[in-house]
Amino acid sequence: MVSGNPLTPPNTASVPAAASTSAGFGSIAAVAARLHFLRPSSGKGFGGCGILRYATGGYPRQSSPKLGQGIPTQARAHQCVRFCGFDTEPRCRHQVSTISSQHDPYYRFNDVMYRWISLDNWTYSRTFKTPFDIRKWQKVNLVFEGVDTVAQILINNITFGRTDNMFNRYSFDITSVIKEVNFVEVHFLSAVSYAAEQSRCHKAYSIPPACPPPVQKGECHANFIRKEQCSFSWDWGPSFPTQGIWKDVRIEAYNHYHLIYFSLTSFFVKSAQQWSLEIEAIFDVVSSKPIAGLVTVNIPKLQTQQTFSVKLQPGEGSIVLLVNINKSSAVEAWWPNGHGKQTGYNMTTTFIMEAGYQIEKFSKAYFRTVELVQEPIPGSPGLSFYFKINGRPIFIKGSNWIPADAFQDRVTYDTLWLLLKSTADANMNALRVWGGGVYEQDEFYNICDEIGIMIWQDFMFACALYPTDQNYLESVRAEVSHQVRRLKSHPSIILWSGNNENEAAIASNWFSIPYADREVYIKDYVLLYVKNIREIVLTEDKSRPFIASSPTNGLESVKEGWLSQNPYDTHYGDTHFYDYSNDCWNWTVYPKTRFASEYGFQSWPSFSTIEKISSTEDWSYTSNFSLHRQHHENGNDQMLQQIGHHFKLPQSTDPIKKFKDTIYLTQVMQAQCIKTETEFYRFSQSEIIKGEGHTMGALYWQLNDIWQAPSWASLEYGGKWKLLHYFAQNFFAPLLPVAYEDKGVLYIYGVSDLHADRKLTLRVVVHAWSSLEPVCTLAKDGVTVKAQSAVLIYKESINNLLERCRNCTRKSCVITFCLVGEGGLQSPTNHHFLSSLKDAVGLEKTQLSASVSQRDDVYIFVLQTTAIAPFVSLDVGRIKGRFSDNGFLMTEKKKVVVFYPWEPTSVEELEESLTLTSLVDVV
Repeated sequence: MVSGNPLTPPNTASVPAAASTSAGFGSIAAVAARLHFLRPSSGKGFGGCGILRYATGGYPRQSSPKLGQGIPTQARAHQCVRFCGFDTEPRCRHQVSTISSQHDPYYRFNDVMYRWISLDNWTYSRTFKTPFDIRKWQKVNLVFEGVDTVAQILINNITFGRTDNMFNRYSFDITSVIKEVNFVEVHFLSAVSYAAEQSRCHKAYSIPPACPPPVQKGECHANFIRKEQCSFSWDWGPSFPTQGIWKDVRIEAYNHYHLIYFSLTSFFVKSAQQWSLEIEAIFDVVSSKPIAGLVTVNIPKLQTQQTFSVKLQPGEGSIVLLVNINKSSAVEAWWPNGHGKQTGYNMTTTFIMEAGYQIEKFSKAYFRTVELVQEPIPGSPGLSFYFKINGRPIFIKGSNWIPADAFQDRVTYDTLWLLLKSTADANMNALRVWGGGVYEQDEFYNICDEIGIMIWQDFMFACALYPTDQNYLESVRAEVSHQVRRLKSHPSIILWSGNNENEAAIASNWFSIPYADREVYIKDYVLLYVKNIREIVLTEDKSRPFIASSPTNGLESVKEGWLSQNPYDTHYGDTHFYDYSNDCWNWTVYPKTRFASEYGFQSWPSFSTIEKISSTEDWSYTSNFSLHRQHHENGNDQMLQQIGHHFKLPQSTDPIKKFKDTIYLTQVMQAQCIKTETEFYRFSQSEIIKGEGHTMGALYWQLNDIWQAPSWASLEYGGKWKLLHYFAQNFFAPLLPVAYEDKGVLYIYGVSDLHADRKLTLRVVVHAWSSLEPVCTLAKDGVTVKAQSAVLIYKESINNLLERCRNCTRKSCVITFCLVGEGGLQSPTNHHFLSSLKDAVGLEKTQLSASVSQRDDVYIFVLQTTAIAPFVSLDVGRIKGRFSDNGFLMTEKKKVVVFYPWEPTSVEELEESLTLTSLVDVV
């Protein structure tokens, strides 16, 4: 996994590393030089970033060049190997323009064709000249911010370090071996081979699961290596067990002392009614004696400046400073998206120590508190499970985040910004960083801080049991310490969670462990997540809550020895829920849980997304490609089954038209299913029915895609919005009317995230499918929608409603409704279907048309229809951008939709690329 630029082929001349001030800390006591490794020894590099990509066919197994050998001229001209994060300038500019997409690792069946790369071992090496006088520095370290994963590191032919954890930071003392000119090598061992060997050596008892299901086409024993678990495959992603240097590498030289970590966390002291900041600085002190000095913290906007006398002890150690914020300054707290501003304050921390060496650290101070409330609820067994931010209960709205690419070097700031901005634009306020991926890069959390996306942060353990031998635990402890120190300053992170679904795996016995053997695995579970991970988190960070797993029963799980009998109990904690066989429009199948942290349905990405990595013969729902790309058992059939509940399946004799129609219907189905389920969770927040309710979170699975394939995502690979994401913009709106039917009675709830009660008008309109003129309209004035709650605002039997609106039956009519208030306040218009659309009477083939014009930086689409059109989809193919609305029920002759481009385009391009589809266009 990588974060950087393309590798240069073997035999390319190296570029000297440039000296800079130390690691961004502004220290005059140190220098740092970034290393650019340029020579993978095997010439085949796919791994860790090391994948040989876009070559003219790649090297045949028998002729792969070794270090020092020549390579064919033709191959060299088209070769682009990635070197994970060393270069600051791209080294292979031709990769996009001149290289065939057929050699993209995501093209067709290349995930299997390129499997050999992950089974090989790789060496990265280079000669470099030390860019400073080594005699002037007491200590010189070679620092790897991220190595993926198992490697031996040599400098000048001396082994001085080994790595075995992708998520750890490694710093090696090379003071005694560094020269003016040096040769450095990083020998990687295949992650697949290493994991298999570790599993084989664990002879006492098995640690399941051994291998992923065959449908995933993955590698085995991912749980035996501290590496991105989904890189061995998942039910939505390919198997690319990368190897390489995936984060920054540098040489640091310093005298006296060096700042390694710097963090700040905020607290509100209720007794004093005052904000305070806890600042922690971790140093490496080279001197044999303690070093004394002064630390000054300055936050100008808050008129706060404090100076502390400190003494740094020899070796690695920390100092903790408590800064009390000036009471006369009004502190603006950090709020989640939709609840207030994300105010941060510029802060300077200056360390002036003996001998005049000074470090100046610039940072952003944010002020927010978080509580996870688990307390009894009147009228219900169990405990609540909700978050308070700055003392205010917040309904968590959002999704689950997976790695944005199998190759981390391709995940740029722009990639992250696009995906996270799309999260906020869909009215979400939270994401769960799922435990089978990676701890995301700093830019990810910085963006979340800036735009108000709360993060539920899993530790990287998922859907498996794990070893607990001493070496493994030591590696995990170093990983957890590093990640908590690195991330705890971010106000966006509101929760640490030990793992994904591993409590449930033991409780529900996913791996068929004999009852007599259970105790061994329970003991391992508690040892890993409680006695190690939790212990470190509580030591390192007292500013936010920790839970051991998800789903969990929270405090009830703790009471039951950290493993509850049923982690899916709706009366406690959070739940994960999936059901592909029952009709998803039937809200009664959903759990009235305290917190829904995973739920979802699959769909296919747009044809324009699939087209890039496939060929004509693949464009069928039953092609080998379509079966190969589906990594969830029976997933394609499950989608058709779910579609069949309410829609007619495509029957076109044109195979490509049939494929496109099927893709469209999978997206309509997914959007409508997750809308129904999410609205159920939102209207359950203020009520207890039969002891269940007070749902305070809805995080659907999943936000983004790792490649172009059918999945649960609402954002396709590349960022294009599926219909689900447009629906999310509405079903997560701050003000929303939600309808459901029970025993022939229609109930409409007013759901609000607003901070004040509102008096509103509810408008209910009944339409016949056969006419653009409403059959009847009801306006109910003076409806009170309470702040941050869900209240019943309308109730009527469907029969009464249809009688009042003459000439209407369940099959011939549809209901729409919205809330309107003063000052332009208006909810999205919602809909309630009275029958399956495959049974709808009066739906006519419509003539949909659109005119396009430009206004400043956006484009205006004026749509016209000759009849009611359900699920109107606008698609502009490969042109990057999003619409203001999509997938909507068009009940008026004209509708204006805005297109926000993400790259330069034109009216002509948009008109040429536009496809308009509605349900009646499916043949």
